[in-house]
Amino acid sequence: MPQVNYMSRLRLDERELHSRRAFFELTDEDLARLGSLRALADRHGDSVVDALYELFLGHPESRGFFPDEATVRHVKKMQREYFQGLFAGRCDLAYVEDRLRVGAVHQRIGLSPKWYIGGYSRYLRLLLDRMFADLPPAEAQAAYRSATKLVAFDMSLAIDTYIAADQDAVARHQAAIRELSTPVIRVHHRVLLLPLIGTVDSHRAGQIMETLLLRVSDEQARAVIVDIAGVPTVDTMVANHLLQTTEAVHLLGAEVILTGISAQLARTIVKLGVDISTMHTRARLADGIELALSLVGREITSKSDRTDRADRADRADRADRADRTDKA
Repeated sequence: MPQVNYMSRLRLDERELHSRRAFFELTDEDLARLGSLRALADRHGDSVVDALYELFLGHPESRGFFPDEATVRHVKKMQREYFQGLFAGRCDLAYVEDRLRVGAVHQRIGLSPKWYIGGYSRYLRLLLDRMFADLPPAEAQAAYRSATKLVAFDMSLAIDTYIAADQDAVARHQAAIRELSTPVIRVHHRVLLLPLIGTVDSHRAGQIMETLLLRVSDEQARAVIVDIAGVPTVDTMVANHLLQTTEAVHLLGAEVILTGISAQLARTIVKLGVDISTMHTRARLADGIELALSLVGREITSKSDRTDRADRADRADRADRADRTDKA
């Protein structure tokens, strides 16, 4: 899967960072206050992380994200680093980029926002207990207020990235489906085959034309076979799409051969009054392939035919040599 620069994708530059911090009311004073509590973070980091994963590991559905002890040890280590980062006293673009990885990883493993937000709910309660246990009430309240601002800021980044990564995954799946629905196969040098299966609507017809034209151009194709044996219904719209595709392919210097035409389809096309004289037609795919090969100067012959030709050529050659000998 290609790496995505989510900083660029989400337009997270200095201006956006300033805007987000302003909206979350996350001030330099808040960051300085959290930075002064590094000793508290060192003291309670392990217990907070352990208590957080008690929740994840104790729930049947969330437990499935941690299949073995090695995974648990790894995620706990990462979570301790994250916890320490809350008390680093900074929130710059490097901090933001690190937080974006959280959402991308969650989307990749399928950990939806409901588990993430639920985990943070416990996270904040654990943090509240530790702060009020170690600090005077007024300081604890101020520290907790600053922490909730930064945590909310982090959550927004992670969820934005989760959504963006999910959209990317959907786009990849749609591209794969489009490729499967319009498979252009290279049969021979400069000969392509497009087998159509299923209903052809306007949206799919556009995809077919786009995909086919790209392949015709890339392969410098001379002949394109469009097999419609798998299309259940050919109506005026489908026929017009085929004609438009044929015209576009012609502009690129290739011929279109329409195959898979049954007797019923032939009657339907005639009844609709659609003129398909601009394309070659054949009932069977095999006949279409044979025609396509002939357009590029190739032909299909059986082994026996090749043997017979070789024998005839050999006999002719022997006869010619004998004739020259007799004359000599």
